[in-house]
Amino acid sequence: MPHLPLASFRPPLCGLRPSRGFPRSHTLSTQSEPHGSSISRRNSEAKQKRLREKQAALEAGIARKSKPFAESIKAWTPKEIVLYEIPTEYGEKKDVSQPLPPAYSPWYVEAAWYPWWVQEGFFKPEYQTRLPQATGEAFSMCIPPPNVTGSLHIGHALTVAIQDALVRWHRMRGDQVLWVPGSDHAGIATQAVVEKQLWKDRRVRRHELSREAFLREVWKWKEEKGGEICEQLRALGASLDWDRECFTMDAVESRPLPGRMELRLPGCPTPVSFGLLVSVAFPVDGEPDTEVVVGTTRPETLPGDVAVAVHPHDSRYTHLHGRKLRHPLTGQLLPLITDSTVQPQVGTGAVKVTPAHSPADAELGARHGLRPLSVIAEDGTMTSLCGDWLQGLHRFVAREKIMSALRERGLFRGLQNHPMVLPICSRSGDVVEYLLKSQWFVRCQEMGHRAAQAVELGTLELSPSFHQKNWQHWFAHIGDWCVSRQLWWGHRIPAYLVVEEHAEGDREDFWVVGRTEAEAREVAADLTGRPGAELTLERDPDVLDTWFSSALFPFAALGWPQETPDLARFYPLSLLETGSDLLLFWVGRMVMLGTQLTGQLPFSKVLLHSMVRDRQGRKMSKSLGNVLDPRDIIHGVELQVLQKKLQNGNLACEELAIAATAQSEDFPHGIPECGTDALRFALCSHGALAGDVHLSVSEVLSSRHFCNKIWNALRFIFNVLGDNFMPQPAEELAPLSPMDAWILSRLASTARECERGFLARELPLVTHTLHHFWLHSLCDVYLEAVKPVLRRSPRPLGPPQVLFSCADVGLRLLAPLMPFMAEELWQRLPPRPGSPLPPSISVAPYPSARSLETWYQPELEQSFSLVQEAVQALRALRATYQLGKARPQVLLQSSDPREQGLFEVFLEPLGTLGHCGAVSFLPPGAAAPSGWVHVPLSDTIQVYMELQGLVDPQTHLPLLVARRHKLQKQLDGLVVRAPSEGEAETQRQQRLSSLQLELSKLDRAAFHLRQLMDASPCPGEL
Repeated sequence: MPHLPLASFRPPLCGLRPSRGFPRSHTLSTQSEPHGSSISRRNSEAKQKRLREKQAALEAGIARKSKPFAESIKAWTPKEIVLYEIPTEYGEKKDVSQPLPPAYSPWYVEAAWYPWWVQEGFFKPEYQTRLPQATGEAFSMCIPPPNVTGSLHIGHALTVAIQDALVRWHRMRGDQVLWVPGSDHAGIATQAVVEKQLWKDRRVRRHELSREAFLREVWKWKEEKGGEICEQLRALGASLDWDRECFTMDAVESRPLPGRMELRLPGCPTPVSFGLLVSVAFPVDGEPDTEVVVGTTRPETLPGDVAVAVHPHDSRYTHLHGRKLRHPLTGQLLPLITDSTVQPQVGTGAVKVTPAHSPADAELGARHGLRPLSVIAEDGTMTSLCGDWLQGLHRFVAREKIMSALRERGLFRGLQNHPMVLPICSRSGDVVEYLLKSQWFVRCQEMGHRAAQAVELGTLELSPSFHQKNWQHWFAHIGDWCVSRQLWWGHRIPAYLVVEEHAEGDREDFWVVGRTEAEAREVAADLTGRPGAELTLERDPDVLDTWFSSALFPFAALGWPQETPDLARFYPLSLLETGSDLLLFWVGRMVMLGTQLTGQLPFSKVLLHSMVRDRQGRKMSKSLGNVLDPRDIIHGVELQVLQKKLQNGNLACEELAIAATAQSEDFPHGIPECGTDALRFALCSHGALAGDVHLSVSEVLSSRHFCNKIWNALRFIFNVLGDNFMPQPAEELAPLSPMDAWILSRLASTARECERGFLARELPLVTHTLHHFWLHSLCDVYLEAVKPVLRRSPRPLGPPQVLFSCADVGLRLLAPLMPFMAEELWQRLPPRPGSPLPPSISVAPYPSARSLETWYQPELEQSFSLVQEAVQALRALRATYQLGKARPQVLLQSSDPREQGLFEVFLEPLGTLGHCGAVSFLPPGAAAPSGWVHVPLSDTIQVYMELQGLVDPQTHLPLLVARRHKLQKQLDGLVVRAPSEGEAETQRQQRLSSLQLELSKLDRAAFHLRQLMDASPCPGEL
């Protein structure tokens, strides 16, 4: 078995002698690493369990009775689409001289910006060295290269959104940023696609072409069809350096079967039955009436049997230990062997051993020194070792012939249903056949030890840290890595067989490796002592595992093995961000190969995000039909289009029906146009520690509404600023009112929290902070409070300057997450005097806590929070008494002079925000006026609101009684309902508390209304 140490890829190159351990298996239709070790078997069992769960989910989907998501029930209202129609050459700057559309429209906002960003070179590290805020520090990342044959789904979009937010923040901060794009050559998938296309278009099979001619066809296909991923990345706003784009060339799916099932397979003339256990008798030599019955689901492999195995402690067979059995087809004598891996409780407790066609049997046969017999060829037909009666037959045609022969010889013992997991090639649809192949392996124990040690010592940081356990366990049990793939498309293994050259006394093949054939010939000449020209070399036809090529990506994309400036400047990478499902498949292998080949860890920090799943908890998968193209959420799509995409896929009829039903329930009205910024913001709002991401379109739509809120706020601000507004330098801006001081402090607090979130790579903290500032601080509070001030004549000078700073700083804070809308709005702001205006918000300085320190007043924010509590109390009273447009007077009473002073500076905004009239103070200890309702804010503060003359108790009291009756009925229903578990019970308790609180408010309101009725005040009283 060839084991190729990684050192062999670097000089000095040495000759390799493949050992003759049992060969690893490969599949007839696609390649798969066998489960040759205990850890591999455990992985296999876990995978089969997941596949059984997948099958159960599919079956459950047929009769799904679960309640659909909110968007499945509630129709959304289509928004008017506004297009950007000003003629603009590709790569030219967008014309922002025209007025903003009245409402946010993603089609308008996202037009033209991305080509301009690329054309101007904003995404290139060379540009960033010229920025005034340049730090001199480098920040580098590579995108997890997606398969060139595929397209991105929402899971990929989550990766892109997180990475781009981090990259844009570092760029605005002044770091020299390099984010490398790339795609994976996807050996198996790409070759399968091109082979199908060749057959469809030209009726030509791969083997009818030379290897070189076929590879030309693959490259041609890649250039023509492989660009969809790049278009999706551009649509998502990914700020990649496209001039450094890299390509890794510069699977088996198991199907659970509950029992008997017929499948139509490629090349087989009739349907084939699976999920059946065939019982076959092996007569004991010398005892005509004694036999050992063996169960098998694969009778076509009987000609390859070399032994029968039982457990050493199985008392049923103890007396037969060491005996010989007669093969039921050939009559040859086979040993009955004992092995502790046999499970006596399964079937008859006796298993046939076929090392050439079963990974587990190959391992068992190696332990007992059994010679494998390959009875099925690479084309799926029976070999000459089976005899003339079977040679050349399709393996499943041969199965039926073997069954007939067993019946004729009286050795067939029965047939029964048997649940099993059938390995199916996802590319061809054929059943996978394990075959013996000599393959190349990489020894991983030493590299794995270094990778585990790096995490243990803290030189490699995994975040979240709970992934460390899986990391250490995997590397503690790592075996050799099979890197051979029987394909033509991929990096061809640089190993050469020296034909008819053997070392003295050694009958094994003689191999050498080299970067080129000439280099390998020199090595062979040195090792054999013969002139290189006299030697015949044959290169191994296999290619390297795609994961091997992908593992080279962090340094190969920067020019390795050459010592390039990019490699010197940007390697090791600053951060690796990817999905947690790639921790071992990709991240672990990058760490092993990076350390081995460059002497350095490829990165020191790894950020892993959660998996995006559908509402049934399933991973996004084309084979399930539950993937969503991000562009369908960005631009919107009709249900009919979604269904057509399913029909054009490769789903089986049953899975297609389930997927189509799920789509109809999830998106009965299609998917609304949400826009790139809304999608990015929604994706980044999910934390790494929050578990799997169950993203709903309604959540993205909510982010679109947030975009519209910001849009309207900026339209208001632009209207306030007018055409001749001249902003003050930021360092000279001093607030002229308490409200101005409060909003500027909130802006500074927001910058502090965003900085903290980006430094800790906790994007949900950033999204929450920005959402709270724009929606609850600026729009809901400051803009509403300042509107009456702006209507004064002359208009005060302070609020416009403050509004400008909120827009400028707020948009720059938002830009890494919502780059399109931030650019569209920021470009329309007038420039500040005294400093050069950055050409784009993408290279403008990101607001830091230090730069806004003079505005930061946490004590003022804390004080104003009490004012906001009073506002909420007043609004609740207005709602309870249904005051409509009435503006009641308000009195505040406080026993603490300090608190009264706090409220005194905010009396006007308190009245404005509470939708009330004049607000004044009631002296401490003074009696409450008659006909006023009051609510306590705290032990020291009381709020009184005028009701007399504003509410008709005779009319309003019956309405309160009716509302109370309705709420009491809801409460009674919740009380008698049996307690639930988990989140459902938590929600029930919250609803109970909410209803009880509302009933309490209605009771107090009814009491006050009765008091008003009893008082019967005269008009004009008070």
